[in-house]
Amino acid sequence: MNEEDKKATLEALKIAFTYMPKSIEVNKYEYGDRYQVVLEHVETVREVLLVNGIDPDEVDGEVNTDIAPNSTY
Repeated sequence: MNEEDKKATLEALKIAFTYMPKSIEVNKYEYGDRYQVVLEHVETVREVLLVNGIDPDEVDGEVNTDIAPNSTY
């Protein structure tokens, strides 16, 4: 995979991550018996972002710059 393809793939992953539930939102009531699998999927995506130098907690602001609050730090 060339560098341009890697950037495009990471950008797509960042966009998808913004629509994933947050770990704290995943529970048995909402997801039934699959809740543990959903938690594992969320964690897998977080890990891939981290390995690639992307802070998962900052992704939403990067992807949605038009609605992200201004940072004060």
